[in-house]
Amino acid sequence: MVINFATVGTGWITESFIKAAKLSGQMKLVGVYSRSEAKARELANTYQAVNSYTDLEQMAKSSEIQAVYIASPNSLHFKQAITFLKHKKHVICEKPIFSTSAELEEAYRVAEENGVYLFEAIRNIHTPNFRILKEKLSMAGKVRSTILSYIQYSSRYDLFLKGEEPNIFSAKFSGGALVDLGVYPLYLAVGLFGEPKKVSYHPVILRSGVDGGGTLVLEYEDFVSTILCSKISHSSLPCEIHGEKGTFVLENAAPISEITYIDSHSKEKQDIGVELEEQDMVYECENIARIIETKDDETYQELKNWSRIVLRITEEARRQNQIVFAVEQ
Repeated sequence: MVINFATVGTGWITESFIKAAKLSGQMKLVGVYSRSEAKARELANTYQAVNSYTDLEQMAKSSEIQAVYIASPNSLHFKQAITFLKHKKHVICEKPIFSTSAELEEAYRVAEENGVYLFEAIRNIHTPNFRILKEKLSMAGKVRSTILSYIQYSSRYDLFLKGEEPNIFSAKFSGGALVDLGVYPLYLAVGLFGEPKKVSYHPVILRSGVDGGGTLVLEYEDFVSTILCSKISHSSLPCEIHGEKGTFVLENAAPISEITYIDSHSKEKQDIGVELEEQDMVYECENIARIIETKDDETYQELKNWSRIVLRITEEARRQNQIVFAVEQ
């Protein structure tokens, strides 16, 4: 089975998904949407899509399209997803899936009502290296702490410093570092350890009212997971999971390109990861296509649960710091 899909958004992440979908052999691009007719046609021509659209409703009504990948500004995700779900299209929505838990629950309700799936596109948890890490986590013994980070300077911060307000640094478009880069390490924590007992967030608040970076502390029963994220500075700090028997070192939170296990006593190092495809989004394309084709509700429910937990955490982190998105006003 090959799933015919269309896209919303024309940025680099959309092109990455299109390439990964093609590599998977399980998804075929048949349409693209942009508010700009020229951009829609250009992207469609580049990737041999039959149709281009500037009207979401028209695209949603197409009988040729089975699924839609949404990579528009964060604040637009919910309304666009609902449009496609109501037309019985599976929706793959780029992270962060929505701005609030209320939006998420309503979208899940509409998806179920129409017999389709709703996925959050978060590439690192679908990779073989995430599965390997989860399977081998017990090697480290009792986990005592973690440092999980994604700190990457954004070129759009240069525009912000010049007085502009790019979407990712705007409360109007549900922006900020935690809901953008921070969800990668946050998903690692939730996927490996579940929901924390307590959350506290210590951000750098920008003049636009959103966070440019920050430190998120997740308190579990026996340890604390510290998550560092920023779009206004840069770091090559790896991710680490510290257990009593050993430590896992991940080169990056996304992609999880390398995993090294270091024994606490012998200090012996062991590479346990595998080499990933350059287009690492291929793994989420394959997994999503498999879930749809086989109706794997067990995996789907697990992914839904992770999305719920991650969104609850980011909501609480924002509440603590009076970071209010326009969609909440």
